[in-house]
Amino acid sequence: MSLLSVIGPVMVGPSSSHTAGAARLGWLARQCWGDAPEEVHLFLRGSFAATYWGHGTDRALAAGLLGFRPDDPRIPEALEEARSRGLRLHFHAEDVDGAHPNSVRFCFARPGREMEVVGASVGGGAVRIEAIDGFRLNLSGELASLVTFHRDQPGVVAAVAGQLARLGVNIAAMSLHRGGRGEGAAMVIELDEPIDGPIVESLAGAHPALERIFLIPAAGGDLP
Repeated sequence: MSLLSVIGPVMVGPSSSHTAGAARLGWLARQCWGDAPEEVHLFLRGSFAATYWGHGTDRALAAGLLGFRPDDPRIPEALEEARSRGLRLHFHAEDVDGAHPNSVRFCFARPGREMEVVGASVGGGAVRIEAIDGFRLNLSGELASLVTFHRDQPGVVAAVAGQLARLGVNIAAMSLHRGGRGEGAAMVIELDEPIDGPIVESLAGAHPALERIFLIPAAGGDLP
């Protein structure tokens, strides 16, 4: 058992799940988007929707989207900070059968671009990204991760993994997800070593079926 499991995360409270976890979810969703968002609709589910005002979940989610860590003292004023930066946030409640009770769906938008990210706070400040643009995933953010969207064709996994091997980057875990044979697919590769933007750009040309590839840094990594 880790020390974090015993004493909990370093955070601005009151709740590890509803506040610290929410901040981390917002932070990871921002990494998926890739830069500072301009407008986000947040659809809160379960107890997130029922008790967010008492636990500061809305402020924590806003803080994460601004790039604040769970221990940032600015979390209580995050909604005001978002407005001052021109970040438009819209909070909604939704009831989804089978959804994790502490979960949220982020809908990012700007002219010509959209993205949907679903994440859950699973306890003690730990989180997971469950879906990106409709593809089911399981991404904790504990390690730096590459996410690809590609057409389901032979050779994609080998091409990306081979390129990482040539660069001396070790793969800690990998998962594949597809809509159906020959259809759209997604891959999550968790890495033992940090990588940078130029490496990600080189991986984008590893196989013609790759449509999009991006890096989600570990929770302690750099912000975009």
